[in-house]
Amino acid sequence: MKNITVSVDEEVYHRARIRAAEQKTSVSAIVRKLLEEVSQEKTEFERLMELEEKTLQGMKGAKFSASNRLDRESLHDRDALR
Repeated sequence: MKNITVSVDEEVYHRARIRAAEQKTSVSAIVRKLLEEVSQEKTEFERLMELEEKTLQGMKGAKFSASNRLDRESLHDRDALR
């Protein structure tokens, strides 16, 4: 376990001590719990990597070719969107 030092103003510290006392715990335990929760959330990078993997898996076996393209008329058909 690592120790860290956090600087906060007096009012924040005072309110945190009151909250800790109400919960029958310490300010350190509250901060530890908060940091554990934050560290368990996926980072944006992890989320995007999972999305990329899911997308690539969904594309496996799909056949792409020029013959699958829409013709110009179908591509610009506004009524098809309704």
